[in-house]
Amino acid sequence: MFDPSFSRRDVIGTGVALTALAGTANAAFPAAASSAVTPFKIRIPEAELHDLRSRLQRARWPDKEPVDDLSQGVPLARMRVLTDHWLHRYDWRKVEREINGYSQFRTAIDGVDIHFLHIRSKHADAMPLIMTHGWPGSIVELLKCIGPLTDPTAHGGNASDAFHLVLPSLPGFGFSGKAVEKGWGRRRIARAWATLMQRLGYARYVAQGGDWGSIVSQTMAQIAPPGLLAIHVNMPAAKPKQLPARLAPDEQIALQQIEQFFATGSAYAAMMFTRPQTLGYALADSPIGQAAWIYDKFLAWTDSGGVPERVLTMDEMLDDIMFYWLTNDSASSGRIYWENPGLSYDQFGGIDLPVAVSIFPAEIYQAPRSWCEQAFPQLFYYNRAAKGGHFAAFEQSQIFSQEVRAAFRRFRAPA
Repeated sequence: MFDPSFSRRDVIGTGVALTALAGTANAAFPAAASSAVTPFKIRIPEAELHDLRSRLQRARWPDKEPVDDLSQGVPLARMRVLTDHWLHRYDWRKVEREINGYSQFRTAIDGVDIHFLHIRSKHADAMPLIMTHGWPGSIVELLKCIGPLTDPTAHGGNASDAFHLVLPSLPGFGFSGKAVEKGWGRRRIARAWATLMQRLGYARYVAQGGDWGSIVSQTMAQIAPPGLLAIHVNMPAAKPKQLPARLAPDEQIALQQIEQFFATGSAYAAMMFTRPQTLGYALADSPIGQAAWIYDKFLAWTDSGGVPERVLTMDEMLDDIMFYWLTNDSASSGRIYWENPGLSYDQFGGIDLPVAVSIFPAEIYQAPRSWCEQAFPQLFYYNRAAKGGHFAAFEQSQIFSQEVRAAFRRFRAPA
């Protein structure tokens, strides 16, 4: 996610169904002509799924890697197993039906149509929460948290822990539109999210994010739009720009993790920071290439010892991969890197709103409390979870949901 060069209520009735054709670049996405919030349903044409199967059947494979570890990337045998499952056992329509079971919408903000799920809790006093995914994630990685967060009484929580959820897809990701002009960096997205929450009628709300969602949420806290009470992030940008000569043990570990990531795990980011369009040609034409580009991160960033199938099913990983393949987002999703040059793990300052941080043990780097206290003057919650990695909501939805509930609990008391 970072630059390796640097150490309401619903305003529309949910019974209305809009069929949206979505697929590759020449498929039709109904454009929102105004700021209206328009009901949306995913309907991938069968021809798109047939084309995918044909491409998988005609795949040309690279030669086998000459190493017996993950040092050169996704092993050929792993990719063949995933592709066999994709071709013979995976069912896209299952996740399509699941998502279409939720209230979802599109609305034009600053010239780009934003797709989002909007799930109202049955609990009247629920807190509005906007949650932002990252790369190579999507709203798919948040689906397992919808129940625990909107209906906590059915998932071991209390009614007072309930949230109304707004889950947008970043511009250029999933079923959101693709920007046709440059300038969609973190600040523009943060302002768009504030507009979205205002448009939905939420006068007071909180925000959450991991990966790019963390950057967007931190930027929202920098901007401090009216109504934003606090944010919660996993994987915060919290490294001090100037490190002291002597580091505490947890600070030394975090610095070593960052240095290791830059040395061996950040080439993907360098490509997208500098050449997202060039990369897009390869990924847009090859489903196996697109899948390997994402599966590589499930290998490296999950709390699984390099075997992501221990924490995610193949279907779940393919659901996320399909969000990139079917919407032809290889280039447009990569542009979020190009639009945010110079971002690093360093603190970027100016955050005066309350901030909560959850650290997961297999995260790319685990920011120490001391760094977070420096980065966030109003840090009010810091906790290290027992399990989970970079895709915390996807891998450990129950633990993640408990973290979100605990973090925002203090803001539910009457002002």
